[in-house]
Amino acid sequence: MTQYLQLCQRILDEGVMVKNERTGHNCLTVINADMQYNVGAGEFPLVTTRKSFYKSAIAELLGYIRGYSNSSLFRELGTKTWDANANENEAWLNNPNRQGNDDMGRVYGVQGRQWMKPNGETVDQLTKVINNLKKGIDDRGEIVTFYNPGEFELGCLRPCMHTHTFSLIGDTLYLTSYQRSCDVPLGLVFNMVQVYTLLALVAQITGHKPGIAYHKIVNAHIYENQIDLMEEQLKRRPFSSPELKINSNIKSLKDLENWVSTDDFKLVGYKAHDAIRYPFAV
Repeated sequence: MTQYLQLCQRILDEGVMVKNERTGHNCLTVINADMQYNVGAGEFPLVTTRKSFYKSAIAELLGYIRGYSNSSLFRELGTKTWDANANENEAWLNNPNRQGNDDMGRVYGVQGRQWMKPNGETVDQLTKVINNLKKGIDDRGEIVTFYNPGEFELGCLRPCMHTHTFSLIGDTLYLTSYQRSCDVPLGLVFNMVQVYTLLALVAQITGHKPGIAYHKIVNAHIYENQIDLMEEQLKRRPFSSPELKINSNIKSLKDLENWVSTDDFKLVGYKAHDAIRYPFAV
C-alpha cells in the first residue's frame, strides 16, 4: 500500500505531461517503477484509500488462466473489465478480424494458452510452466508471455501486463511480472492484486512456498482527468492491509480451469475509504 501511494505522489511531483496517441488523452508520466509484494508473509497489496474491487481483479486473472477471448465469459466470472475494449474500441470495431459482439480476439490468456506456431499448432505456455514447477524444474525459462507482435491486429488491445517469469530456488517460488504501460489510479489497483494472487496460486498448485512477487512497470501514468481525484485520494489515511485467504482445495491447473470462482478468495480484516470513480480511457 505504501509503495502504491509513493508511486502516485511521484507521478504528481515528477511526471511529464504526455499525449497518449491511442486514447487521445494527456497523462502525467514517469518511466520505471519497481514494486514488490511479500506473498510468503501474506502482505496482500490491496489499496485501502478507496474501495477496491479485488474480486473483479481475481475474476479477470481466472479468465486469463482459462484463455478466454470473449468479454461475456469474463462477465460470467464476475468482471466487466473487458466490455469497453471489446465493444467500444473504435479501431477494434472496424477491424475485420473481430468476430462479433464481446469478441476480444487473440489477447492475453489466448496467447498464454494457445500461442500460435507457424505450422498451425499451438503452444500452451502455462501448462508447460506448471508441469515443470510441479517436478521441481526451473529451466530459467519458466515464462508465460502474452506479448505477440505478430498478432496484435488480431486482438482488441496490446497486453499491458505482458510477461510473467517464475523462478524456483529450493522450495520457494518467486515471480517477476513485467508491465509496459500502467494506468495507476485504475489499472495498478487490479494489477497488484493479480501479481500477488498469481504467485500464491501457482505456488499452491505446484507444492511450493510462495516468496516475493516482483512487479516491474515501464510507463506509469495518471490521466489528466484523473489528477484531481488522485490528489483527493492521497489526502486519505490508509488502513492496515487485509489478509487474502485462498481455498486450500485448489490443487491443480484443472481446478482453476473448471470450478474455481471468486467465492474461493476471502479477505480478512479489510477496511477501506469510500469508492472513487476514476474515468477510464478506452
